[in-house]
Amino acid sequence: MSLDIMTTTVRMPKLGESVVEGKIGRWLKQVGDAVREFEPLLEVETDKVTTEVTATTAGTLLQLLHPEGAIVPVDTPIALIGSAGAEKSLAPAEAVARTIAVDQARSPLAARATGQSWVSPVVGRMAAEHGIDLSNVAGTGEGGRVTKKDILAFLKTRAVTVPAPTDELAAWEQPGTGELFRPSEEQPGTPVSAPPASNSTAGETIPLTAMRRAIAEHMVRSVSASPHVTTVFDVDLSRVVAHRQANKAAYARDGVNLTYTPYFVGAIAAGLKRHPAVNSSWANNAVRLHKPVNIGVAVSLGEDGLIVPVIRDADALNLLGLARAVNDLAERARRRQLKPDETQGGTFTLTNHGTSGSLFATPIINQPQCAILAAGKIEKRVLVVTHDGVDSVAIKTMCFMGLTFDHRMLDGASADAFMSTVKAVLEGWV
Repeated sequence: MSLDIMTTTVRMPKLGESVVEGKIGRWLKQVGDAVREFEPLLEVETDKVTTEVTATTAGTLLQLLHPEGAIVPVDTPIALIGSAGAEKSLAPAEAVARTIAVDQARSPLAARATGQSWVSPVVGRMAAEHGIDLSNVAGTGEGGRVTKKDILAFLKTRAVTVPAPTDELAAWEQPGTGELFRPSEEQPGTPVSAPPASNSTAGETIPLTAMRRAIAEHMVRSVSASPHVTTVFDVDLSRVVAHRQANKAAYARDGVNLTYTPYFVGAIAAGLKRHPAVNSSWANNAVRLHKPVNIGVAVSLGEDGLIVPVIRDADALNLLGLARAVNDLAERARRRQLKPDETQGGTFTLTNHGTSGSLFATPIINQPQCAILAAGKIEKRVLVVTHDGVDSVAIKTMCFMGLTFDHRMLDGASADAFMSTVKAVLEGWV
């Protein structure tokens, strides 16, 4: 909607199918600045990604309608751009107010007033994981919206009101009382408060970024929800190393950097097809088996955290296709150019922690998925090998691979069977 002929309204973009709002992380331009078409104007944060939003027209930035840190529904006006040199002809405040009012009336925030329900992606995901009917939750957000704080308070109340054990249980079967025996799930997602800092302690308090806060909340929720178990296999990557060495130059001529990650993704996809129970997720006291094989690959963003873009239908791609997908997603992840939809819908996750020299790791499951595979450092080791009953010493290129899985959905035998398939694919690569 334009306020007049000279003015263009910049709106909060819809960054993905499931995204209904965005947080203004940082304005890259200020009022009075000249703006070129397609020049970055601001950074928008969702619960998973930070994306630069570009200007759709050239001109002068006339007005910022929302400050940094504001959470704004999709399609809501956030700034005004006028023709070059128009900083002295700002639109009247009344016109701006009318524009905002019209857009808010059409936005998700007005949904409750019309009897519809609307929640943020974080709240929706928490409600699904815990089986909560949102109509039973009192919303304290703007316009009666249910917030994450409301969900946590509801869960705490529900846990406290669980009926006490009856006297029919034997004394030794009665649960203990007191803080020592309090189940951790009675306070889901609640961080442990740190003791107040001593005045004599030098240091500083660094506020969490939106990404770091989302990572922290997700990790705590995962550990609280799932019984984590890890199984580790030692994998001989000699054939993979030889194949990569023989084909790396050819791939480079096609503009593709052939790393070890596509090999791991391909082996995982084969394992998930053969063992569909691993390609699953926890859903309201049930196990949901997924037909698509969508594998997330953890990408480090340095001190900012990490992000997990998803390779969709990985089982349908050959090695070249997987390598292209890995290159593209990793590069755009580090440039903060991923769309929120590209980090959603994963059915399994790979973390390649060995790139930093780590041998073993016990990663935390990416909820609500069933498992996550961790690939350690690839290195040459001296091993004893047996051929036709004769032992000999050989140098092999080896890698420790660990599978952390949700014991609610998988047992050790099932997890080991999956890992045996992954190992066989990698060790027999041709």
